[in-house]
Amino acid sequence: MAALYLIANEYRAAAEKLADLDLDAQTISDTLEGLAGELEVKAQNVGFMVRKFEAEAAAMKEWAKAAAERAKATEARADALRGYLARCMDATGIEKIEGPGIKLSFHKSSAVIIDGEDLIPAQFMRVPEPPPPAPDKPAIAAAIKAGQDVPGAHLESRKSLQIG
Repeated sequence: MAALYLIANEYRAAAEKLADLDLDAQTISDTLEGLAGELEVKAQNVGFMVRKFEAEAAAMKEWAKAAAERAKATEARADALRGYLARCMDATGIEKIEGPGIKLSFHKSSAVIIDGEDLIPAQFMRVPEPPPPAPDKPAIAAAIKAGQDVPGAHLESRKSLQIG
């Protein structure tokens, strides 16, 4: 069986040739129906492949979501054990433990703690940059549908293949 695009091209070429010939409508219809059958079977098979790929992609996304949740839970267990270990070492006054393949020690650092954000002077406050302006597509569509001219935009009719 030929590729779908070849069958589609053949169908289109046959339709154009038949339109140029002086044939009755039934002959043209029968000829195109024969070509359409092969096209329909091939198109259905391609549709089944689309469904298969979409199902695989959905399964992969679900697996990735579950894997991310497991990773988050594993990280939480590691953090809990790290805290437990730190509390035990701190309670016993042990600052450093070394063994084959591992070294445990405390690292001293400092951190800024904010006691009251409203008390911080303005010079120490970061102001986030506003997001750049972006077209409001629903408002533009409504304006164009209402007959308003919107420079730099237009409505375009599209078709979307639905596979059910």
